[in-house]
Amino acid sequence: MTVTNKPAVRPSGTAVERLVRSLHDGGPEDPLAIELVAWLDASPRFRAFADTYRDKIRKKLRGAADAEAVRDVRAELQIARLLLSERRFEVAFEAYGSGRAGPDLTVTFRAGRRFNVEVTRLRRVPDATAVGAAVLAKLHQLPPSVPNAVVLAIDGVAADAVDIAAATQGLRGRADAKDEAWFGRRGFDGTRGFYERYLRLGAVFAWNELEDGERRAAVWANRSARIALPEPAARACLGCLQGP
Repeated sequence: MTVTNKPAVRPSGTAVERLVRSLHDGGPEDPLAIELVAWLDASPRFRAFADTYRDKIRKKLRGAADAEAVRDVRAELQIARLLLSERRFEVAFEAYGSGRAGPDLTVTFRAGRRFNVEVTRLRRVPDATAVGAAVLAKLHQLPPSVPNAVVLAIDGVAADAVDIAAATQGLRGRADAKDEAWFGRRGFDGTRGFYERYLRLGAVFAWNELEDGERRAAVWANRSARIALPEPAARACLGCLQGP
């Protein structure tokens, strides 16, 4: 099910707070609860999204075992909210099924072609090794026959300073060197299994929020992808991630 444009009817604060309580067990002073109230109150489209997928969102937040895991889910919801600021996008949450190895978000652009967005928050310094490891792990969740993108949410470093190209070149270098055991230890059927998954990756976005509330984003396109992320969709995504 996808979220479509609905009339912008502003609900009462009580209605928004009630929706937040149905999503998250934190009290009214909980930082995420405060943020969710602001996000839902400001965006009718995100409010419709949260209402449509409230059971999945609640399950994911309840399953977050610690503060870092809650921040991971927050990143997914924040990316969904930002994408919904683009009125040409319709966004579905866990369209491949909750708990299954599928991407977090499925986006329909201009009521036409779909693409997937998998969100991951990098908990380490975003050097080439960490970025490469994060991208490699997410390849397992990218389905065939549809464009796929990964969003890396990072802390402390501006997104445009993250060298995604170097990270992916490092992965390809290992594959070209036939390091079968290394890929096998990471859940791939050797280098052949890695390439089969790597060719499903259309683009990687690096994204971060700065302390002053500014957001930055950068994108790397996989020129080897079997199905590229369409350039208009990539530009629109980048605009959302950088937007107010």
